[in-house]
Amino acid sequence: MKRNARLDYLLATYLVGIVVFTIFRLINTLVFCINSDPWPNFEGLYGRALLMGWRFDTVVSCYLLAIPAILMVVGELARIKKEWYYRIIHVMLLVGYLIAFFACTVDVPFFSYFYNRLNAVSANEIDSFGMVVDMIFSDPVYVTGFVAYVAFAVGYVFLMRWVYRRLLRNRLNECLPMGLAIPVSLVLLLLVFVGMRGRLSKKSPIRVGTAYFCNNGFLNQLGLNPVFTFVKSAEEISKTSNRPIALTTREKALEIYEAEKALPVDSTLMPEGLLLPLPERTNVVVVIMESMTVDKTGLFHPEHSLTPNLDGLMTQGLVFTECYSAGIHTYNGIYSSLYSHPAILARHAMKQTKLPVMCGLPQHLHDVGYQNTFFLTHDEDYDNMRGFLMANGFDQVLGQNSFPSEESVGTWGVPDHVLFDHVVAHCNAVADQGPFFAAVMTCSDHTPYIIPEGIDFKPKSKELSQRSVEYADWSIGHFMENASRQPWFENTVFVFIADHGASRPSPYDVSLSYHHIPLLYYQPKYIPAQHIDRLALQLDMAPTLEGMLPYHFENHTLGMDLLRHRRTYAYFSSDDKVSVVDGEYLYLYRISGEHESLYHYCDTLQDDFIQAMPERAHAMRDYAFGMIQQSYQMITEGTAGPL
Repeated sequence: MKRNARLDYLLATYLVGIVVFTIFRLINTLVFCINSDPWPNFEGLYGRALLMGWRFDTVVSCYLLAIPAILMVVGELARIKKEWYYRIIHVMLLVGYLIAFFACTVDVPFFSYFYNRLNAVSANEIDSFGMVVDMIFSDPVYVTGFVAYVAFAVGYVFLMRWVYRRLLRNRLNECLPMGLAIPVSLVLLLLVFVGMRGRLSKKSPIRVGTAYFCNNGFLNQLGLNPVFTFVKSAEEISKTSNRPIALTTREKALEIYEAEKALPVDSTLMPEGLLLPLPERTNVVVVIMESMTVDKTGLFHPEHSLTPNLDGLMTQGLVFTECYSAGIHTYNGIYSSLYSHPAILARHAMKQTKLPVMCGLPQHLHDVGYQNTFFLTHDEDYDNMRGFLMANGFDQVLGQNSFPSEESVGTWGVPDHVLFDHVVAHCNAVADQGPFFAAVMTCSDHTPYIIPEGIDFKPKSKELSQRSVEYADWSIGHFMENASRQPWFENTVFVFIADHGASRPSPYDVSLSYHHIPLLYYQPKYIPAQHIDRLALQLDMAPTLEGMLPYHFENHTLGMDLLRHRRTYAYFSSDDKVSVVDGEYLYLYRISGEHESLYHYCDTLQDDFIQAMPERAHAMRDYAFGMIQQSYQMITEGTAGPL
């Protein structure tokens, strides 16, 4: 058969794209393996994951090739031989593929950090574009990645320039006979169309769930293309933003919520030696620690601990060892810790056009005379924190713009120990005016890592990421030592909780370490040292604390007092996934693919028990869906606030 320049060029462009997408997939694999201990065993399934990746890469490539292919067909049938016409097509393909490859570049650290392929939730950061740019160029890893992408992009442009000249520009006179050109053109367009669908089935095109071919969570996600996941998640967010969430019926959600609220008090749960209620005018300090997964502490593996100061506090306080964060973002952690509502999938709780009015710890304490202040290291308006918090029980929000400019050392403003110094100074200033509530959001354990100089901090680790954890922990020790010298210390209950954990390699396509966080109540004079191994949620922190204080608070939130009630399930969202644990099994539902699994996570077994134990799985699903649906209804109907 006679060769054709236009077909040769399109085929070469497609093949180069597939090779590049595969290289990024191999890079993701290398990063995952380096972070795994021991080296993962893919049990001979890696080749199938790459084959699945080829399918998703073909979908993305065919979307990029669709308009150029149509223009090429027009050029073939109309016998267009003007070089400028084909140069326009070439530029279109260059721009499209370079954007796709940029998404792949961003996906490498995104996947490593969140254990999720790139999704549209990452676009939330566009509102803080200046901070994002500063973060990129302040972190050597990001700078290296950006430079590598620029170098790669230049190389790709030169390679495709050679392909364009060799296969197209110098052969524009090559045209198929019209009797052959028409059927070949139709076949080409049909192949592109089928490639865009990703499968031949008439029922539906390729979906995220198509990638799930085995019981290994990493391999299931590896086949996905980040451009595909970004676009599909954007579609999902667009749909849910324009329609009510309907995980279950409002009647079923209310039934599940009311059944939990009707649980009787279990007096056997109260620890011995706990002196309740705490004294009148007990001050409250809640420290929300950035990215402090249990895995970084000595809670289970003291030989690998990076947090000797936090470990020391946990030997002297009341610790819930099986606590899980509501989501995987800082805004989830602040929202759920303080207002005791779950993360509602990928929705940004604090960025809604109409700010919801929430009852919860800040409002309750404000109502009984507390002065409420929220402290953070960076811009107070980041993630709309100031607006949301000031509308929901806080008297003031103090951040980077409230402190001397010379104290800021990087993207995230003042370092943790400096922030804690401001917290102590503030507490000293208001302690004589009545009880106070200080909520503190740390940030030094977040990229780009910057460890301040001129302090008495001596890290033991070699890696910057681990030294940053050590510094964050040193700052906690610095804070507690400073606070212990103040007159208000003995009459203050301290709570330490994380906004979320940190990703660790997982046999499933959700990283439990990203949700498994410490929850510590510390006031040695009244609260005994004890580790409690029952299930707990981030949104239980406030009701449990309120149950210790000498006031009566009506709990209209979705959290529970863990000293009086026992949780059957812990549930949480990872943007497009809902997970539920019951102490033995992990139920996992993927929103995009409508695909569910049940794993025996205590043994890290990869076998899926969803078919063998459907009743157990669906009971877990119904509970989580009901509680998330109830939270959504309360917020949209205006019943989440004070009654």
